Amino acid sequence: MNRFTWPEKPSLKAFQVAKPGLYFIGAAIFSTLFLAWIHFYTIAFLSFLVTLFVCYFFRDPDRVVETGEGYLSSPADGKVIFADVVDENPYVDGKCFKISIFMNVFNVHVNRIPFSGTIRNIDYHPGKFFNASLDKASEHNERNALVIETEDGKTFATVQIAGLVARRIVCGVEVGDQVTRGCRYGMICFGSRLDLYLPTDFECRVAIGQKVQAGTTVMGVI
Repeated sequence: MNRFTWPEKPSLKAFQVAKPGLYFIGAAIFSTLFLAWIHFYTIAFLSFLVTLFVCYFFRDPDRVVETGEGYLSSPADGKVIFADVVDENPYVDGKCFKISIFMNVFNVHVNRIPFSGTIRNIDYHPGKFFNASLDKASEHNERNALVIETEDGKTFATVQIAGLVARRIVCGVEVGDQVTRGCRYGMICFGSRLDLYLPTDFECRVAIGQKVQAGTTVMGVI
C-alpha cells in the first residue's frame, strides 16, 4: 500500500501558478515592459524584480497527501501559532479544538481541504486588515469560513483570514459540494492566516512554532 497519494491529477508543469495570480503577473509584466519602452531602465529593472516575486508568490505546486485513517491535512503552508481548546466560536456549536496557521508572503498561499466531507455552509465576513499573526485577526479581519460535515457526521470549519497586506480572499467551492482532503479550494492574496475549528476529541500532532505544508503535513486525527 502506498504511503502517499495524489488528491488531484498532477499537472507535471515545471512551474505552475495559481489562476488568481495571472492578473497580477500580467500587470507586473506590462509595467516592466512599459517602463523599459520609455527608457526608465532602472525602474524597469526594479519592476522586473517585483514581477519575479509576484510569480514566486503565486506558485501552486502539486502536493501529495499521506494516507491514514482519520488523518487531517494542513489546509495551508505556514507556521502554527495556536493549538488549543476554545470555549466558543462563530462556526460550530460548543467547545472545539482550534489551530491557527500564519502565512507570510514567502509561503505558498493556495489553500487545500483538510478533511473530506460535504460543505454545509460558507460564511463570509468583510472586515479590517490587522496583522494576521494577532489573535484579534480571527474576529475582526476579513474572513471566509467553510463549514464541512464528514461522512460520520462530525462538523469542523476552516477559515481563510486576510492579513495586513491581503485584500482578496478566493474561494472556489459552493455549499453542497463534496470535497476531498488535499484538494485545492482557494487562496488568500499576499500574507494571511488560516484557522481550523475541530471536534474536541481531535488528536493534535503539531506544536506551536512548527512549520506545516498544505495537503502534505498531517495535523492530527479526527
